[in-house]
Amino acid sequence: DWKQHLVPELEQLGVRTHCLGVRNELDPRWTTRLFSLLRHGRYDVVHAHSPTVASVARLEVRALGKRRPVIVSTEHNRWPSYRAETRWANRVTFGLDDATFAVSADVRDSVAARDRDDVEVLVHGVDVERVRSFASAREETRRELGVRPGESLAVTVANLRAGKNYPGLIEAARLVVDRGVPVRFVTAGQGQLADEVAALHRQSGLGDRFALLGYRDDTTRLIAAADVFVLASHHEGLPVTVMEALTLGVPVVATAVGGLPEAVTSDENGILVPPRDATALADAIQRALEPTTHARLVAGARATGDRFSNAPAVARVEATYRRLAKRPSG
Repeated sequence: DWKQHLVPELEQLGVRTHCLGVRNELDPRWTTRLFSLLRHGRYDVVHAHSPTVASVARLEVRALGKRRPVIVSTEHNRWPSYRAETRWANRVTFGLDDATFAVSADVRDSVAARDRDDVEVLVHGVDVERVRSFASAREETRRELGVRPGESLAVTVANLRAGKNYPGLIEAARLVVDRGVPVRFVTAGQGQLADEVAALHRQSGLGDRFALLGYRDDTTRLIAAADVFVLASHHEGLPVTVMEALTLGVPVVATAVGGLPEAVTSDENGILVPPRDATALADAIQRALEPTTHARLVAGARATGDRFSNAPAVARVEATYRRLAKRPSG
């Protein structure tokens, strides 16, 4: 239920939604509920976006027999980032897909060698025109966030889970603030580590220089207000938020993990640093905010953003659905 924020928008578009009624994937009741939904529904395509869900969905789809829907999955993260049991289940069932996408070349390269050739890299992209429309609200958003004249804004949009490394982000922010850099940090995201991250924030003494906003439905608007977009992640696929930042001309300061080096080139449209190094991240944030460097990175980000249109990805997914489900176009 806590992930239903997009449901009203989907249903307004005519997309019926179903909640399987569990808090997380560890509750096994979702597996029987999914199978019942698949058995009684008249579905053409099942598209899974989580390795745990995909592992179960592949088996359940195949159990439906000849009149089954086709099964498609998208790999959003590198395989080494999965828990051992998740990686094993994903690998064992992987060959049951009718089609498989990976969000970056790096994610594809992490797939087991025997299955890699069947994986297609598909960069999701963003709605460039829509994303850039948020730039007009930049100053209003900065005022709402309490950004003072002469103060920079660093924004992070990331779920509150271990791989996003909020402890490292908070440590880096503490270092930057202690150096006297006039910058305010704002984060948006939800997740099961919310209480732990809030405790770390209290312990850091950063106060209102580091704001935890929780879930927001206007994250693109937040990014448009930023001077830099920051990620401290241990691992990534290719985050949509990074593509949004570059499309908006916001330089990205992040760890060089997953597909991030495919989008961010250091000293061109952002700065990449080694993972798990809060000092390096703090140094990069400080350098990216220096006026001359910042102006160069903004120009590079704006130039880079043009290549992240989602139109090719939308067309490719639709064509794949039609081909596999043998449905006519139009």
